[in-house]
Amino acid sequence: MAISRTDPEAGARERLVVVGNGMASLRFLERLTERAPGRYDVTVVGAEPVAAYNRVLLSSLLGGEVDEAACAFRGLDWYEAHGIRLLTGAPVTAIDRESGLAIVGETHVLPFDKLVLAVGSTPIRLPKPGMELPGVITFRDLADVAAIRKAAVEHARAIVIGGGLLGLEAAVGLARRGIDTTLLHVMDRLMERQLDHAAAGLVRRAMEARGVKVRLKADTAAIEGRGRVERLRLSDGTVLPADLVVMSVGVRPSVALAREAGLATSRGITVDDRMATSDPRIFALGECAEHRGQIYGLVEPAYEQAEALSRHLAGEAASYLGTALSTSLKVSGLPVFSAGVVDTPEGAEAIVLSDPGAGLYRKLLVEDGRLIGAVFVGDVAEQGWCKALIRSGEPVGAHLDDLMFGRPAAPQTLAA
Repeated sequence: MAISRTDPEAGARERLVVVGNGMASLRFLERLTERAPGRYDVTVVGAEPVAAYNRVLLSSLLGGEVDEAACAFRGLDWYEAHGIRLLTGAPVTAIDRESGLAIVGETHVLPFDKLVLAVGSTPIRLPKPGMELPGVITFRDLADVAAIRKAAVEHARAIVIGGGLLGLEAAVGLARRGIDTTLLHVMDRLMERQLDHAAAGLVRRAMEARGVKVRLKADTAAIEGRGRVERLRLSDGTVLPADLVVMSVGVRPSVALAREAGLATSRGITVDDRMATSDPRIFALGECAEHRGQIYGLVEPAYEQAEALSRHLAGEAASYLGTALSTSLKVSGLPVFSAGVVDTPEGAEAIVLSDPGAGLYRKLLVEDGRLIGAVFVGDVAEQGWCKALIRSGEPVGAHLDDLMFGRPAAPQTLAA
């Protein structure tokens, strides 16, 4: 089915096509409809069969703590109420920049005056033997959760490869289902980009307390089995039995669509401070976008990009200048926060409070009187303040005690 280039209902409104209906796309649409209601004739095309949902809750969904309905953001009525046409289960296969057309499948044609690419990223599979075997599953979307649940039958033995955020979440979700779960990580500590050794040690203890076996410096050599997964072999010769292998070793920005359309790409789709690509009619945001050489795989930068782009397309002056990365999560119920620098650089001072027995750890990294990094485990009450200080570069000296021990409570007023 083709859509005519002249849509009588749209009138003189500019035609805006948004490719992708994930969290970044939805945040952009929410902000655009607030700032410029009715200005654009909007069509959104999502490759997944459902509307945008909360990927942050996938591990809770896997573990049975929430159901699929709890992961939903906006119902179809919201899109309809804002005049947004939503196509689901319909990947865009090509972009004809010369004619201003987005091609859906083989025959569905969407004309555009402006186009936003929010196509996200694709999970990486290690280039090792056996990755094609049934039972090797990535952990990225609702379909992956359904596949993992199907494979995680009673008495199954699961191995999760990858000690980053998603790998930890997948392992915890499996353990909550009563599955014998082992987490493998090739580095010497979990979440090495966000945590130092002491903090990572506390996280490991929390994982193990929930029944997840953790093996560090574990390099996968191959996955083996006849017809499906039966075991995993490490490079040191260790063989681990497995019925299910969950791959969580990172993602790659989805750039194929942009590259085939002739847009500038590097590791991601190259954008400027207005989130514009090399074609000024086409924009990109979220995990697929590369801004000033940086690719972000977290929700906060995607939301900040969506904010900037919505303002720009609403006619406001707006620029995205980058995001100071931070991570805030709960690992097996243990609050964890990190921002800025994690390991102490030369010339910086590390101020540390550690109580392993209580599962409490705080480290502040200070350089030239300014906060450049923070790692908290167990109590993250001051995380917002830390993020603000790192971003502003404000002198931190007068705040160190409060950041480390918490701000004193306001005195109670005695009743008359």
